[in-house]
Amino acid sequence: MTYRAPLDDILFALRLAAGEGAIRPGGIYDDLADGVAEQTLTEAARFAEEVLLPLDAIGDRVGATYANGAVATPPGWREAYAQWKDGGWNAIAAAQDFGGLDLPALLNAGCTEIWNAANMAFAVCPLLGHGAIEAMEAHATDALKETYLRRIVSGEWTATMNLTEPGAGSDLGLMRTRAERAGDGAYRLFGQKIFITYGEHDLAPNIVHLVLARLPDAPEGTRGISLFLAPKFLPDETGAFTRRNDLRCAGIEHKLGIHGSPTCTMIYGDEGGALAYLIGEENKGLACMFTMMNNARLSVGLQGVALAERATQMALRYASERKQGRAPGAKQTSAIIEHPDVARMLLTMASSTAAARAICYETAASIDRAQRERDPARAAAAQARASLLTPVAKAFSTDIGNEATSLAVQVFGGMGYIEEAGVAQLMRDARICAIYEGTNGIQAIDLVTRKIRGGDGAALAREMEDMRAIVREADVSQDALREAVEALALASAFLTKAELADALAGATPYLRLFALTRGATLLMKGARAAAKDNHPGAPRYAALARFYAENIAVAAPSLAKTVIEGGASVIEASVALGQ
Repeated sequence: MTYRAPLDDILFALRLAAGEGAIRPGGIYDDLADGVAEQTLTEAARFAEEVLLPLDAIGDRVGATYANGAVATPPGWREAYAQWKDGGWNAIAAAQDFGGLDLPALLNAGCTEIWNAANMAFAVCPLLGHGAIEAMEAHATDALKETYLRRIVSGEWTATMNLTEPGAGSDLGLMRTRAERAGDGAYRLFGQKIFITYGEHDLAPNIVHLVLARLPDAPEGTRGISLFLAPKFLPDETGAFTRRNDLRCAGIEHKLGIHGSPTCTMIYGDEGGALAYLIGEENKGLACMFTMMNNARLSVGLQGVALAERATQMALRYASERKQGRAPGAKQTSAIIEHPDVARMLLTMASSTAAARAICYETAASIDRAQRERDPARAAAAQARASLLTPVAKAFSTDIGNEATSLAVQVFGGMGYIEEAGVAQLMRDARICAIYEGTNGIQAIDLVTRKIRGGDGAALAREMEDMRAIVREADVSQDALREAVEALALASAFLTKAELADALAGATPYLRLFALTRGATLLMKGARAAAKDNHPGAPRYAALARFYAENIAVAAPSLAKTVIEGGASVIEASVALGQ
């Protein structure tokens, strides 16, 4: 399996999201000026292509293994992680106070895409570390930051997110893991967590677990959840972290994909309770964890972009080489890329990947602006935009990851169904992305019940006006774009006033409608910018924008109709489902 990081496309999307004139001395992204962005992404690509990519198939074939409480990662992974750590890759977006480089989330987004395209099962480990870094930067005490955060930033130690339990998945209010006050400012944890990614492994000498648990006197439901830090190893009398904490891995799951990533069942408190430390305040752990989860949701969206990009590259290469039948007007056997239906599949993959990338990078840029804008009003608007776009970036991009990898199998035909071809692994790996870090249905519910209504709809209104401005300036596909934007406006107006049941019934088609429209307008904006700058990729960007507007985004009016008129058939569907 091959992959080449699409550096030109990533840099183009990065600059478009950053904004004109932002990457220059004195600009909001002045730390990416003077070639920093290009150099960093080039090195990330080299590491991905030379180190991570060759290990991807090995990880899929061998997988992580479990024996006697210990987990071994696939051959070569420990050496690869050592190179990752020594390269300082974990520190890109972390604060300088704790050894980070404090570079933008936008740059980290580009690197995240590249690493996950090469080897998603490996890259999901540091992905969780990035979320833990954000949560600890925002909520941990100075003492915890000095002891644990610094080592996570350096990559010396890794981190996990412990939410899910056998009886509490998306509904965290059902959580049963308990915490007891130890009397010395520490706590003891008791309980079981499942689906814990890299909960145990051999890549690093210590693992820092961030664990949600409930205190004995906590309020009911999610209002009574606290967040704790529980390390695998505690300091001994010399200060060295050699003393095993009372937590263990009881086994790993056998999964559809990402076989190299150990998905663990974690047990806390077999022998008196796992020693842990509070992050944030008691009973306010969910807010702390959402800091981590919001970071992870964008990163998972980028996983979808990454797998879609790699699948597109593989399908394009195969379709250019594989000869079958005669294309229209041909006098001899043609490469299958010349057949219109195959071209349609490839264009769908390429344009949808570009749209998903644009949405993810716009989300990352909004996160940066929320932190970097000096004007408080602009910073607040950027934060509101990041909140609005995050569920769209996560859900839409992971849907595209699933759709593009499936189309790649179709382009390969029977060979795609054979494991040796490689695209079947991408399809299996991609499937988890729409599930973890909040299912895509939950992202849609978040969008329609909270995000589009937040701030009296101001963030949505600004997004709509930006899309309308792009339509006004479009010189091709203007009618298709205008119809999509106005369909989104109609559906948005309906949902902001709809009863809860109607909003929930229309949530998933609305998120798709939002993403298709936002993606189409961003592709058109990019095509115009490329033409204006005489970018060498301008003809391709224009062709992709046109295809997407006239073949993909044209679904917008029907999606709006589903949102506005289709709710009753969902709510009243018990007879159809045999209930």
